[in-house]
Amino acid sequence: MRKAVLSALVMGAAVSLAACGGSVSGTKAETSKESTAAASETAVQDKTTAETAAETAAGAAEQDKESSFATADPEWKPQTVISVVLPASAGGTVDLSARIWAQYVKEVCGWDAVVVNSAGATGSVAANQVLQSEPDGCTVLYGHNLVNVANVAGVTDYNYEAFKLGPNFSEEPAQQLYTNTNTYPDLESFIADAKANPGKLQACTEVGAYTYYELLAFEQAAGIDLDFVDVGSTSEKMAALLSEQIVLSPSSYGVAKDYMEAGLFTCLGFPGPEPSEVLPGIKTFKEQGIDIEFAPQDFSFYFPKDTPDEVITAYEAATKKMLENEDCIKALSNLGQVPKYMSSEEAEENEAKLYKQFKDLSDSLN
Repeated sequence: MRKAVLSALVMGAAVSLAACGGSVSGTKAETSKESTAAASETAVQDKTTAETAAETAAGAAEQDKESSFATADPEWKPQTVISVVLPASAGGTVDLSARIWAQYVKEVCGWDAVVVNSAGATGSVAANQVLQSEPDGCTVLYGHNLVNVANVAGVTDYNYEAFKLGPNFSEEPAQQLYTNTNTYPDLESFIADAKANPGKLQACTEVGAYTYYELLAFEQAAGIDLDFVDVGSTSEKMAALLSEQIVLSPSSYGVAKDYMEAGLFTCLGFPGPEPSEVLPGIKTFKEQGIDIEFAPQDFSFYFPKDTPDEVITAYEAATKKMLENEDCIKALSNLGQVPKYMSSEEAEENEAKLYKQFKDLSDSLN
């Protein structure tokens, strides 16, 4: 199978008095000089006090400004139900993460939102749906990296730059790789069999998807050759692995943890730089001698290009406010994700970095 793969205040109080006449005049002059100096010192103290008060007031005003941004309602509000369009089927962590956002944006901000699953063609079905929608803030694409991956894979002729980026909501470690425990109970047994049977062990993914490039990187780092097959949605992947139709599947912890806890699946590892608190007991591949590090999954919003700035600002304020809610944070943790707010500007810088990573990986594997 061919694989294409960011005053000090200085006051010059020089009071010159010309002393004229005898001793009485001199005494008056000295008295006048002392009074003037005292008055000057008082003026300096008064001015310094005034400046200190002004600085304190300015600081308080800045704090009030920051506080008001975090708590005040933005000017823009959705006039209808928001359609959160997903390039994924129901049941995966893109879907589950989006449903957490929809639930808590209602509870915290009073906005109504529904999740619309539009899987197909490496996410381009959902992406095209949003690109062709009205830029009114009520139809938005939600997901991680898929727009960039589809472009690198040659599925689309556009990447993240075709959209106006919104805020980032959460982050999930790079997907882990799972086997059926009956087949391969550990990484060592899997690697040994893969090397003994090059091109024969079947791993599930979709050509051009995020996991496709992840598996390519895993092959390269481990020195093995796998047979990639497409078995469908996330739930279908789990079913295929459970029935031993395939031997390896990338997955998110939120989807696979119940199978692991039941002893049915084994996690071979995940391609992160270090162990993650949301992946308890799961080792990185680097810890096990396989030098691979893959991009995490940052869940962001993508809007039609002409979407007004006030819409983006409202989504930023809403998302930031939601991530202060303890129940929302707990729901993300149960899914194997961590809250990670990024402004639209920060999210765009992150997209540019990830796009380059995928391009570089594709070039190295081509």
